[in-house]
Amino acid sequence: MMKHKISLPSSLFLWGVICAIFTLAGCGKSTSQPSSSPTSFSSPLPSTQTAAPPTVTNEPLAAIVNGENITQEQYQAELTRYQSAIGTEMATEDKQRVLDDLIDQTLLAQAAVESGFLVDDQLVQQRFDELVKNLGSRNALDSWLQTNGYDELSFKKDLRRAIAAAWMRDQITNRVPQEMEQVHARQILLYNSESANKTLEQLRNGVDFAKLAAEYDPITYGDLGWFPRGYLLDEKLEEVIFNLPPGSYSDIIQTSAGFHIVQVIERDGQRPLDAAIRLSLQEKALQDWIAERRLDSQIQIISS
Repeated sequence: MMKHKISLPSSLFLWGVICAIFTLAGCGKSTSQPSSSPTSFSSPLPSTQTAAPPTVTNEPLAAIVNGENITQEQYQAELTRYQSAIGTEMATEDKQRVLDDLIDQTLLAQAAVESGFLVDDQLVQQRFDELVKNLGSRNALDSWLQTNGYDELSFKKDLRRAIAAAWMRDQITNRVPQEMEQVHARQILLYNSESANKTLEQLRNGVDFAKLAAEYDPITYGDLGWFPRGYLLDEKLEEVIFNLPPGSYSDIIQTSAGFHIVQVIERDGQRPLDAAIRLSLQEKALQDWIAERRLDSQIQIISS
C-alpha cells in the first residue's frame, strides 16, 4: 500500500533532546516520538529567496526570515552538533537540511507569536529548571551544555525558539481529527497492462475478487485495511476508491506502482483513526503548513 512515511518530524539535535526531556516534565503534548537520530523538521522544499533587506546587525548572517536573523554563529553551532550526532562528514544536502530546519523552526515560532503564544523569561527559566531536574543536577546540565557547544545564554535563546515552535507544531498537528470517514479496501496489484486486463476479465466473468487477490498476494490477500482520505500517496487512486460503493470494484487504475484493481469491502462515515495513520496525517499537515508558510514568507538565504 502506498502510504506517507509514518513519522512525525521533530527537528535537529537541540529539538530532539529538549522534547525527549520535556516529555518527562510535561512540556507540550506532542504526538511525535523522541528519536536518537536527527531527523529534519521540514519537508525538503527550496527556500523562497527574496530581496528583503537585512536587519541592522554587525554579526555575519546565514539567513533572514521575515526580518528575523539566523546568524552564522547559530548556523555553524548547529552544524557542529548535527555532525556530532550523525558521526560522519556532512554532505552538502546535510548542510542545507540544517539551515532549512532552523528556518522552519523560526517560521513556526513566529506563527506562535502571531497566535498569541508568548515565551517570556519566566517560562524559559521554568523549562530550564525542568531540564536540570530531569538530568539530575545543574552540574549535569552544565556538562551537557559544554559538550554540545552551548553556554547558558545561547542555550536559552534556542530553548525559547524551540518552545514556541513546539507549541505551534502541536496546534497544527492537533487539527487532525481523531475520527474520519474511512473505507476498508483490498486490491489486486499487477505490473503490466496485459495481466491487468486478463484479471479484470476474470472478475467480470464472476471470479471472486477475494480469491484472485489471495492468489496474487498470499501474505496479505491484498487487504489494504481501513484508511481515510489523504492517506494514500496517489490522489487518483484514492479518488476512485472513495467513490466506489461497498462490494464493488474498480476498473484498472494505473499509478507509478503498477496497475491496480481495487474493491471496497466496507465504509464507515466516522471511524476512529489508527494511531499510525493519524501520525502520518499529522506529518502531512505539518509539511503542508510549512510549505504554505514558506510561500507566504520573505526568506533570504545569505550563505549555506
